[in-house]
Amino acid sequence: MKEHNTFGIDAKCRRFIEFEDDDEAVEVAKILRESATPYIIIGGGSNLLLTKDFDGIVVRSGIKGVCFEESGARRQESGDGRQESGDGRQESGDRSQESGDGSQESGDRSQETGVRSQETGVRMTCGSGEVWDDMVATSLKAGYYGMENLSLIPGDVGASAVQNIGAYGMEASDLILCVWMIEIPTGKPWMIGNEECEYGYRQSRFKQDWKNRFLITRVTYGLTKTFKPHLDYGNIRQELERRGIQEPTAQQLRDVIIDIRNAKLPDPKIEGNAGSFFMNPIVTRQKYEKLAAKYPDMPHYKVDSRHEKIPAGWMIEQCGWKGKSLGRAGVHDKQALVLVNRGDASGAEIVALCDAIRKDVKAKFDIDIHPEVNII
Repeated sequence: MKEHNTFGIDAKCRRFIEFEDDDEAVEVAKILRESATPYIIIGGGSNLLLTKDFDGIVVRSGIKGVCFEESGARRQESGDGRQESGDGRQESGDRSQESGDGSQESGDRSQETGVRSQETGVRMTCGSGEVWDDMVATSLKAGYYGMENLSLIPGDVGASAVQNIGAYGMEASDLILCVWMIEIPTGKPWMIGNEECEYGYRQSRFKQDWKNRFLITRVTYGLTKTFKPHLDYGNIRQELERRGIQEPTAQQLRDVIIDIRNAKLPDPKIEGNAGSFFMNPIVTRQKYEKLAAKYPDMPHYKVDSRHEKIPAGWMIEQCGWKGKSLGRAGVHDKQALVLVNRGDASGAEIVALCDAIRKDVKAKFDIDIHPEVNII
């Protein structure tokens, strides 16, 4: 499993299965439901921490291909781009509105983003085994926009629908129109619309009551032919101004975000990690105001009139953990939200570091922070 998790944990499983099309997914579903062996479904392994060998089956999608549909015309880029669901399930509602889950990264997220509006008519359907960032690049090359702020997020397309990945004021749920999958208990194909996935901040039904129920085969995103940049999050605008760019192209925005991420986040090929290890906690307005009185420089992002989001990385840094190590596990010296494998660390060592950090944050801020990473 070492090559299938970005922490580089040397763990083993009883059996590893990868499916490469819908028919194989149906066969894999049959294997899983007829076996008494436990199983887990993974993507690129960028959100996974293995603490021991897994005595069961590990399943991963290898489905490739991307297909664009614009105003009734369909353009296949690669692979088979097949979109038939088999059972004729329709999306409920128009899926063109925000999900209303209150998971906004910044104050302006309550405004219409435009990427899922009906006026665009651009649908991009990707195989669940495609690398997410490759699809961002593919969308720009094709002249369609909306994914730019999610550049360089590690992992596969299927994981974007499960984790509701997000960065720089955007989330995958802002783009997802529907998810195509095979139901493991029945082997039947399903197509589920955005609202039914019940997306929240790094959450979906795929992580809750639908966990291990479906094999995701494809995800359809709604994009736009008109580039509408979202610059007011993090230091995007400042970096653009530093480069003398006032009105960036989509590629320039993507390049800036890639450079910002590369400057802050370690390369897992060099230093094992899973990107952001912790979720940013959402607290009540009353709790935020109490902390802000004590820490006036504390960064925060408005979620709604009653809640604020506080960066977990900032709290971890305030606790003195940035750049520190516990055994062979450590906290990245440029981004305290990232835990790293300093060299041959075990999953248990990284969990021990996680627990120590959580304890200190709780003691200092009276806030519980929770791992974003799936710990097995």
